Amino acid sequence: MKIGLEIHLQLPTTSKLFCSCSTSATEPNEAICPTCLGFPGSRPRLNRKALEMGLMIAKRLECRIPDVIWFSRKTYFYPDLPKNFQITQYESPIGVDGKFLFDGKTIRILRVHLEEDPGKIKRVGRVGEELSLIDYNRSGVPLVEIVTAPDLSTPKEARDFTSSLITELRYLIGISDKDEQTVRVDANISVAEERVEVKNILGLRNLERALEFEFVRQSKMLRAGKKIPRETRRYDEERKVTLPAREKEFEEDYGYILEPDLGVFNVGEIAELMAIPETPLMRVERLSREYGIGLSEAKKIVFTSYALADLFEDLYSKYPTSKALSWILDQLAANWSTLEKKMTEDMRNSILTTIGSILSGSISENEGRKMLVSIIKGEEFVGASQELNNQEVTKIICSILNDHPEIISDYKTNKRAANFVIGQVMKVFKGRYSSDEVAKLVINEIERRLSR
Repeated sequence: MKIGLEIHLQLPTTSKLFCSCSTSATEPNEAICPTCLGFPGSRPRLNRKALEMGLMIAKRLECRIPDVIWFSRKTYFYPDLPKNFQITQYESPIGVDGKFLFDGKTIRILRVHLEEDPGKIKRVGRVGEELSLIDYNRSGVPLVEIVTAPDLSTPKEARDFTSSLITELRYLIGISDKDEQTVRVDANISVAEERVEVKNILGLRNLERALEFEFVRQSKMLRAGKKIPRETRRYDEERKVTLPAREKEFEEDYGYILEPDLGVFNVGEIAELMAIPETPLMRVERLSREYGIGLSEAKKIVFTSYALADLFEDLYSKYPTSKALSWILDQLAANWSTLEKKMTEDMRNSILTTIGSILSGSISENEGRKMLVSIIKGEEFVGASQELNNQEVTKIICSILNDHPEIISDYKTNKRAANFVIGQVMKVFKGRYSSDEVAKLVINEIERRLSR
């Protein structure tokens, strides 16, 4: 089975692709004008922000970006297309020959291009007596279309790929939950030689279900000795089946011609100067590379929370050990949904101090685990950044040294003898103070006694 996807994503701009109408209208046919309705005499004007977002996506997908692009008219007749053509890109997409690394597999990106969304058709009434209502608010909303090669092998892989790609775009161009809900996918699936296209699949779950149904349907036809026709189908969400929509067109059937009202756009220099922010998968790869951890561990940290990834980097840069990774994954990632809601800078510092004290041997793992549980639950938490009370801490240090005078002599040959005192002090104050500050006081007191 081979699966190729055409992913359509509305770009989070405030105005449409070729006019100034709002993209956030709520009432039907509220945000329309002569341009997005295709009235004679109206002329389109390209939305620069949409162009920049499209270039950003093409660059992230490692596409080859041409110096010059232009737009074309794609001619077809359907009620949701008031001017009977769609302004899109055919001969000059903003990106070609890209790739997307997904779970160790390279998915080829054939092209990335911009186009305007058609209107939205809503069918109401009983079966056989349906009426079609058209809302043109969506007509002209900027879309980016990402076309993959048929490199996906299963319905689940197609779903997971699309999910990962959407997550990347969420961080890259700032798409919201609302934008994510508008993602539509056209899936080309072939079990034998001829491919079938399933159009306008809305939602990741429906994508997987539509492909699963189509695989079963085509497999049954082949076993029965039937030929699979090249066609376009649609997915019926209620019945969970695909149904014939129309015969599959070839690209040349659309009669593409140059859009004369827009001209050409020089985008090569814009793309070259454009900086790509670090996206989740880019960060996963960097953490794995820089800190020598597995991709699965890095992915768990990053996809749990960027804040957890920040904390991991702070900790691992000081204590580059497998134990540091274990504390992050086993103690923090597992409780992060609860912890993140009440996280403060003091709590963050206390967590770092406590784990650092464990890794340096200042306190035992059992005691450190208890302290972390206390921090996570918010019990007796004061914060590791609390200003050190020298007199109070020194009093405890002296008491411990008086009870264990052998530490003074041990320190002469083994500086780590001080760790016992540091751990005991941290235990007494339940992680209120930084272990580094406590260590300074402990060492000062030991060396003071040695100099007497």
